[in-house]
Amino acid sequence: MDGVVIERVKTYASFVRIGHSVFALPFALAGVLLAARHAATTWSAVGWILVAMVAARSAAMGFNRLVDARTDALNPRTANRELPRGVMTAREAAAFVAVSSSVFVCAAWRLNPLCFALSPVALAVVFWYSLAKRYTTWTQLFLGLAMAVAPVGGWLAAGGRGGWEPWLLAAAIGAWVGGFDVLYACQDLDFDRGHGLRSIPVRFGVRASLWISRAMHVVAIVCLLALPWVTPLPRFYEAGVVAVAAMLCYEQSLVRVDDLSQVKRAFDLNGYVGILYLLVLAASIYVK
Repeated sequence: MDGVVIERVKTYASFVRIGHSVFALPFALAGVLLAARHAATTWSAVGWILVAMVAARSAAMGFNRLVDARTDALNPRTANRELPRGVMTAREAAAFVAVSSSVFVCAAWRLNPLCFALSPVALAVVFWYSLAKRYTTWTQLFLGLAMAVAPVGGWLAAGGRGGWEPWLLAAAIGAWVGGFDVLYACQDLDFDRGHGLRSIPVRFGVRASLWISRAMHVVAIVCLLALPWVTPLPRFYEAGVVAVAAMLCYEQSLVRVDDLSQVKRAFDLNGYVGILYLLVLAASIYVK
């Protein structure tokens, strides 16, 4: 019985790619760190912020897998996911999304009235990305928007009000995530065109999309470098952002017009980008 339970837990964790929480979570915590300079933040609040972030991301990813199940089954790259393989039913997926969404709303309620009032809006934003490729070229920008909710949510949950800090972080993570999702979408270009799905690579082709991705990553770095203009941070912070920029440059170098074989490697590298930035910011604030 224990083995069956463990296997089901592994299936659900794989279903929502739980490890990919490292993309948005560091920026949510960055919002918390910056808000804590202006408002008292308790460990209880931090705990509920973590619950809210994981629940929201799980709900969004589950919804994405649910609405894309039919096209995932047709795409050789995604045909091995849980729903196409039949190791999870659509009813189970729908229940998972409902439970994750409820946990998120509950966590928002435990944080403060403003977060609770905005929780349905946040869910609507993160769910919309899964439908966007059916209606608009700018699918990757909507993923960036969905992820940009994280630092603003962290800031508000920790008691932050007003200020430019969360908006600069939101613009940074939005441009960063949108940029690497453009790279990721390049590998599905032929499939998406053949099945009427829309994306930046479908509209502009691989070559132009790579330049769009690079431009978005430049925007992300500019936004991060602008943060000391609105809140006191030491020189060490700027050096840390340069290290983040170097990592993004390396990521971009892995993907070429005539060679998309390293796209997954470039994608996985982003997990370290968010962690590195959070460590840099934390050290800049707390290490004297």
